[in-house]
Amino acid sequence: MSDLVLYDDELDEDCYRARLALALCGVTARLHAIDVTMAREQDASSFRALSPAGRLPALQGVTGTGDLPAICGAAAVLRAVAVLAGPASGWAPVDTGEAASVAHWLSFAEYELAAARRLRRLALFGPSADDCDTQTSTPTHAALRVMEDHMTLRRISGRSWFVGDRPTIADIALFPSFALCRDYGLSHDDYPALRRWQTCVKGLPGFIAMPGVPEYG
Repeated sequence: MSDLVLYDDELDEDCYRARLALALCGVTARLHAIDVTMAREQDASSFRALSPAGRLPALQGVTGTGDLPAICGAAAVLRAVAVLAGPASGWAPVDTGEAASVAHWLSFAEYELAAARRLRRLALFGPSADDCDTQTSTPTHAALRVMEDHMTLRRISGRSWFVGDRPTIADIALFPSFALCRDYGLSHDDYPALRRWQTCVKGLPGFIAMPGVPEYG
């Protein structure tokens, strides 16, 4: 029995990562919406007590084994959800090599794909004090090309997922940045291997969409 709460922003890409992980891993959590635009609730003292950097998503609550301390940021939440789902779910790495590969792609999603998140935010909401209006799609295209080349080689070897022979949280971490890149005008046409992989992700039991990510197609 668990009572988990995910502090969430519906249009935020990282929050979608967390919601998708919960859905695919079969872990239930209540969603608590944080207004990051008008009310700027991420800066409120009550939320900063939970997430000192004001970072979303944040997961907190009670699990079958006791209190879960606040876990903030997409990569940390994905790791926690995989653990909460248990070994039988198949979402957590099964050996050291797989764990290292998953960690690599989680880091890639957090850092190399940061430009993609900034471009999308800029396209949807306009520049903020933290944005530079001279950003281009070049770093994002370069990151997606790394993913495309990796999945092309994986396809040649008969594999459908980024790591191992089954989906892992690495796929969940990487999926939103490709699925949402059309929000800022980047076409999927140049990435046939990623399009095939995207279809596989959308076919997983429990898959959920978000605005900008159609459930099919």
